[in-house]
Amino acid sequence: MTAVRIQVRRVRSPDAPLPLPRYQTEGAAGLDLCADIDGEWNLAPLARRAVPTGLAIALPEGLEAQVRPRSGLALRHGITCINSPGTIDADYRGEIQVLLVNLSSEPFTLRRGERIAQLVVAPVVRAELEEVDTLPTSVRGDGGFGSTGR
Repeated sequence: MTAVRIQVRRVRSPDAPLPLPRYQTEGAAGLDLCADIDGEWNLAPLARRAVPTGLAIALPEGLEAQVRPRSGLALRHGITCINSPGTIDADYRGEIQVLLVNLSSEPFTLRRGERIAQLVVAPVVRAELEEVDTLPTSVRGDGGFGSTGR
């Protein structure tokens, strides 16, 4: 597996920094992002909030970072990312924030340092669009949602 070097800058909590994101296992695809907040935040049922991570990154050209939900938070508490996956472009230098939503019927208390999302780094392919009058045929054709079965 090839590793890529990504520069990281802390943008908040310089006196008590959280650990940098890391892979939890050798085979993990995502680095865990943590909430860099003061105290505790309550997320009411169906509420959403941008949660700061305290980090900004400089991705090399040709890469993107995807912010994805953590399955444990989703299963146990109904907490997920409202725009999943969120995309961080190679030219973005602002703080990474995670847009969380509480889809459960119970309030959720978020604490500083809690793992809230995963960051997956992936290659990007640039598309060149070509306008045409007709498209090549395919087996599926123009069948919409659910057109391939149940």
